[in-house]
Amino acid sequence: MKGLAIDSAVSRLTIAAKNDDKICTAIYDIGMKQSETLVPAIDYVLSKTGMEKSELEYGVFCIGPGSFTGLRLGIAAIKAIELAFNIPIYGISSLRTYAYPYLSFDTQVLSCIDANKDKFYASIYKDGKEILSEGDYDIDFIIEKICADTKVLIAGPDAKKFESILKEKEINIKTLVPETNSNTAEALFAIAEKEIAAKNPGMKDYDGPVYLRASEAELKLNQN
Repeated sequence: MKGLAIDSAVSRLTIAAKNDDKICTAIYDIGMKQSETLVPAIDYVLSKTGMEKSELEYGVFCIGPGSFTGLRLGIAAIKAIELAFNIPIYGISSLRTYAYPYLSFDTQVLSCIDANKDKFYASIYKDGKEILSEGDYDIDFIIEKICADTKVLIAGPDAKKFESILKEKEINIKTLVPETNSNTAEALFAIAEKEIAAKNPGMKDYDGPVYLRASEAELKLNQN
């Protein structure tokens, strides 16, 4: 199939195009410069796989949780392509995407993103099933949940940070943090094509990013 994948949920931007068996992925670890990079990156990966936007059969992106700004940029870019070329768009949970390659492992899988303020966006999987639904959790709450088992695989862009917290707190649980290049494109393509095979519809016009937490602007507004 021919698809476009975008992960702009965190500071490391991942864009990929899939033209049947050809995949080109571009990863940009550039902090807050996503807005000026996103559209040229889309054009780049499409050209490298020999595709035009009009040939795309679907688009898929990380719908959140994650960076407020990054998520808005990602959905704006992919929605524009949806409207222009009438293709289905699939929004996949960021946490599910990061956990997906490891769901067959014989251990619980913690997928996490640093949410600051001593919290992480997190979900936990075991035997391929979600046993802790994604949420904006205190670190100690997550630790309590994973310590119900003897080992945990920690996935996601901030996996190493969470592992270091466990070590600082001297938590007695065996941890595994995969050495990856944070390329989430293959997981996004795989999940989207399963959705298509199951004949599940794409996003509706009114669907938007998943934030899990109010923005700083919303919090300030509510305080006034």
